[in-house]
Amino acid sequence: MPKTNQQPPKKDAQEAGFMEKLRSLRVNRVVFLTVIIILVTLSIVLMITAVTNRARRQAAQNVLNPVDETPADNTGKTEPDKTEPDPGKTDPTPEPPKPTVPTLSLPVDNGTLLQTHSVEVQVFSRTMQDYRVHAGIDLATGEAAPVLAAADGTVTRIWDDPLMGKCLAISHAANSQTIYKNLAADLPEGIAEGATVLRGQRIGTVGESALAEVAEEPHLHLEMTVSGEAVDPLDYFPAAVISSISTDTTFEDVDTEK
Repeated sequence: MPKTNQQPPKKDAQEAGFMEKLRSLRVNRVVFLTVIIILVTLSIVLMITAVTNRARRQAAQNVLNPVDETPADNTGKTEPDKTEPDPGKTDPTPEPPKPTVPTLSLPVDNGTLLQTHSVEVQVFSRTMQDYRVHAGIDLATGEAAPVLAAADGTVTRIWDDPLMGKCLAISHAANSQTIYKNLAADLPEGIAEGATVLRGQRIGTVGESALAEVAEEPHLHLEMTVSGEAVDPLDYFPAAVISSISTDTTFEDVDTEK
């Protein structure tokens, strides 16, 4: 039999193996690219989702906690709130200053302090020949000497007292009052209850109507009250006025043994 040309079987097997490897490599490349595409796509989706969720959370936070957009000045301080005032509310009105007890002027010219204010210790009365309290001060002066208002005020009462004679009371600021006793019976024109008087205005004259002090030399008996309580008028005179009057000691050493 004649011999025919045949390829060696070994060579065919090698070619078949090579082709199989080539096909396998192509498949693996496709699979690899597919996985890469899937991973990239998944990363993009996750990124978009994260950004969207962050934006939503920020928007919700802005709604719950609005940001103060008031511009700051150069010092870093924000401008004050310029909210219009509520017309239904009014600022509280400041309280007016409370009135004070006025400082007194001397109610008689060239007076001498004859007797001081003494309500805790009894003093001897030359007229009554006993010891008793003395609710005011006695200012000795000439008979019929003018009596002047010690401060601005209103005449609140005029009366005749059995022991202290003709009396007149003037009300002043801070519920204070000066009381003038041992006046002459006749008062100047216009001096009546309810009349307004000024400091230094004549309101009467020194008399001898106080039977309880008739043994004393002519004088004005001056009393003072604050909120209804008797006080020492000397506490409300300026120091210069007090230094201008002297204490009369004529009757301080009176012999009471008779």
